[in-house]
Amino acid sequence: MDEGPDELDALDDHAFRLKVRGWIEANYPPHLRNPPKRLHWPQSRPWYLTLARQGWLCPGWPREHGGMGLSAGKQLVWIEELQRHGCARFNDMGINMLGPLLIRYGTEAQKDFFLPKIRSGEHIWCQGYSEPNAGSDLAGLRTEAVADGEDWVVNGQKIWTTLAMDANWIFLLVRTNKAAKKQEGISFLLVPMDTPGITVRPIINLDRHDEFCEVFFDDVRVPLGNLVGHVDQGWTMAKTLLGFERISIGSPRQSSYALGRLRLLAEHAGAWDDPVFQRRYAQLRLDLADHKALYETFADAVRRGETLGQDVSMLKLHQTELFQRITDAMLDVAGTAAGMLEPLEGNNDLNPSGQFIQARPATIYGGSNEIQRNVLAKNVLGL
Repeated sequence: MDEGPDELDALDDHAFRLKVRGWIEANYPPHLRNPPKRLHWPQSRPWYLTLARQGWLCPGWPREHGGMGLSAGKQLVWIEELQRHGCARFNDMGINMLGPLLIRYGTEAQKDFFLPKIRSGEHIWCQGYSEPNAGSDLAGLRTEAVADGEDWVVNGQKIWTTLAMDANWIFLLVRTNKAAKKQEGISFLLVPMDTPGITVRPIINLDRHDEFCEVFFDDVRVPLGNLVGHVDQGWTMAKTLLGFERISIGSPRQSSYALGRLRLLAEHAGAWDDPVFQRRYAQLRLDLADHKALYETFADAVRRGETLGQDVSMLKLHQTELFQRITDAMLDVAGTAAGMLEPLEGNNDLNPSGQFIQARPATIYGGSNEIQRNVLAKNVLGL
């Protein structure tokens, strides 16, 4: 892909899609397609650096900050093509979350220091948001930062911190004003993971993988200059990142992949011609078609440059619950093999329990579905 940003952005979406598709197929490591578990940094690092060398690591960042400066519509095409090919998600918190926030709210010194190190892979970030009693109700967080001389002193705990063991930096939401309303009094801090007082404990999940961690902060001293934006304005900044995340989580790719694996599993188990299974499969296929139509409604709005409203939460709800229904069917078809934690016969396409386990947290991460229903009820339906 030799074209520069101007040439690529000038392509229509179809031509751009074909260009991206061809490059991914030629460059993505075949053995990393559709991995059964989230990859750690040593495994995903070669692909990260390949994207960096090609200039495709940060397609949505402005060009003056080392990105491609592509339109939202073309960013969506890029995401769809990565998903279509089964590319593993790498350590992308710095690219998708922190980078855009620094570009919008950071000081020039912060941009100059942090952005190049994200692009080079020198800094790998994790996200310090959720806490044991502040997950879906994130504004209830209690990890606090108190100003002391030239530092903030941080005490508290974060949980479900994805791949924290691989990260060398963490961005934190911390409480800096206990007297304010809970949505206020929250600030945004950047913290090196090797700072004294930080303890990381991996959490082994149901499929015996250590994707998540607990992170503890005991009198951790962070320079005052590591605060992004204004004191007590972190909640407002964090919310600006959620709209595009909702449409990404709501992509039909996850359910499309699972439905294809359900068919392969049914053929393997001799259940494909069973009329009861066929009725169930047909209903799931129709549900997926409905979801693709819903997704395209929001995708078209993104392509037109429109700001997504609160109704985008419908995507997350519909996709994640469909994903769970499909994987429920996988377990029924697999029978006694459903209890195996590894793919059947070493074939990643036949991994019913792995898909089932992946589907369980899908309704929780990115804002639990219960909270999403509240958002829709209150802000869309006016209930």
